[in-house]
Amino acid sequence: MYARNVTMQLKPNTAGEFTQTLEKDILPLLRKRTGFADEITFVAQDGKEALAISLWDRKESAEAYDRETYPEVLKGLAKVLEGTPRVASFDVSNSTFHKIAARS
Repeated sequence: MYARNVTMQLKPNTAGEFTQTLEKDILPLLRKRTGFADEITFVAQDGKEALAISLWDRKESAEAYDRETYPEVLKGLAKVLEGTPRVASFDVSNSTFHKIAARS
């Protein structure tokens, strides 16, 4: 399993709109992507920062999403984001929910 970690700065007073946009517009796009497994999103208590972690079956699926769909996602979130999100990618080593254990 593979993960994309996206850290975003939110414009003032847009945390609610961010959450609604994710639910209504972004998650349907993700669900259509081959290899998409899960999305977990966090918003800081002060509403100024958000973190989104998407889980993918493999690196190639995440990379295809990054090339083909992520630009559309950024356009959809432009009204609530300040600056450019920071993206990092990782191999998933453990997940209790997805029943992934560390390799020996």
